[in-house]
Amino acid sequence: MTRLVRRMPVRRVLKVLAYVGTWLILSAAIAAAIFVHSERTVEIASHEAVLSPDFSGEVVARMGPVLPDLRMPSGSRIGVQVELGKTDAATLEELTSRYAAIASQPEGQIAVAERVVTAMASAALVQGAVLGALPLLVWGLVGGARRRELYAALRTRRGIAAGGLALVLVVAAVVPYGWGRSEPPDEHWIPLAAFLGPQVPLPDELDAVEVMTDATTAQSRRLIESGISSYDESLRFYSRAAESAADLDLRQPEEGETVALLVSDRHDNVGMDKVARAIAKAGGATAVLDAGDDTSTGSRWEAFSLDSLAASFKDFDGGRWAVAGNHDNGGFVRDHLEDLGWTYFDDEVVDGPGGTRILGIDDPRSSGLGDWRDQTGLSFSEVADLLAEAACAADEEGDRVDTLLVHDANIAKPALERGCVDLVLGGHVHVQTGPTAVTAEDGRVGYTYTLGTTGGAAYAIAIGSKLRRPASIGLVTYRDGRPAGIQSITLQPNGRFEVDPWVALTY
Repeated sequence: MTRLVRRMPVRRVLKVLAYVGTWLILSAAIAAAIFVHSERTVEIASHEAVLSPDFSGEVVARMGPVLPDLRMPSGSRIGVQVELGKTDAATLEELTSRYAAIASQPEGQIAVAERVVTAMASAALVQGAVLGALPLLVWGLVGGARRRELYAALRTRRGIAAGGLALVLVVAAVVPYGWGRSEPPDEHWIPLAAFLGPQVPLPDELDAVEVMTDATTAQSRRLIESGISSYDESLRFYSRAAESAADLDLRQPEEGETVALLVSDRHDNVGMDKVARAIAKAGGATAVLDAGDDTSTGSRWEAFSLDSLAASFKDFDGGRWAVAGNHDNGGFVRDHLEDLGWTYFDDEVVDGPGGTRILGIDDPRSSGLGDWRDQTGLSFSEVADLLAEAACAADEEGDRVDTLLVHDANIAKPALERGCVDLVLGGHVHVQTGPTAVTAEDGRVGYTYTLGTTGGAAYAIAIGSKLRRPASIGLVTYRDGRPAGIQSITLQPNGRFEVDPWVALTY
């Protein structure tokens, strides 16, 4: 009897382990089945795309009826099928140029895919854990006595008939599910280098890319050759610029100072993001200020530009603030960057870089790809007056605005002339001006600074293999709770940098 009592805990432990092991196996199997049958619709490479995960360890891009499909290793056991859907590109040449630009700065798109696949995996694990517990729950609720009764009943003639009927019903329900379906055709993949031939040199980064050869035309090959050329040129230009930026002789922050990187008017040029990141690192920046016009039209297909920006500065613990420009049409740009952790403004002064206070406002205008601008809601001048009232009211209450972040510095002119802000930061005109001191009627001094186009955009779009005009980036230094100085850096289209002297802001 004593020996039996001693053996009882061991049996219970083994029983519990058996239940847990069974639950883990069932949960994993169900989660894996749910995971590989999951799909999500997201914006990828300026397309509305459907992502479907698998365990192939490969990323397969289904490019549509004209361009051939592409395949490359994912770097893990998890793979993904990317089915590219509709896009607003007017021509194949335009679409190929977008692919080249995005491929030269892929971190944002990779982050999107990883985020979506991780979400699908997490959902599958939760569902698998719940569904895997159901059989064990039923097993426990039935109880040992009832299970023995059911098992005994199965061995009778009536039990065999009932079991056979249940099996027939299951087969009748499951087998027709596959009727009318055909097996997918065999896919023939060849290395991209073999597809294009020895006359087209490939960057080392594309060694692992393969192309599906079915139904590929000579026109498709020419488009890919053009895209590869643009990709290679873009990759070399911006990579060299980023390497050169790391060696720039920039002013370093002193003890107690905080440096914020200022970007504006990127206009979808994701190639400049790695350059801006390198300048931020070289200048000791830990925060980012974005004066808007990250896109050309504010459309969902431009999510790749926002994803690239967010991925480039995701680890900046000093903060990330932004306003929407006149080309960031609608609410998509703001909503998307807010979801990625960027701070926008709702008529309130908030904490800014280095313990300062910051206020910002989205541009009230909207623009397309032309040179026209429409007023939406309140006029530009009306918004400027309201912005001045808000800044001056905060100043009177002891909550002075140290930085006023806008897209067009003209909208902050009334606030600056009334002496209610220390520094106005903007962009919009694609030409750098300032910092310029402005003395208010009461003698207080503030500054206005307009950054050129970080994307090197001539007009509303900057996608291309190289800069269309000089690209501008600013470094704003904060000390003792106020803006203390600004340094401007310009990348010329020939790849050379021009570094302006650091300009102190005195009050």
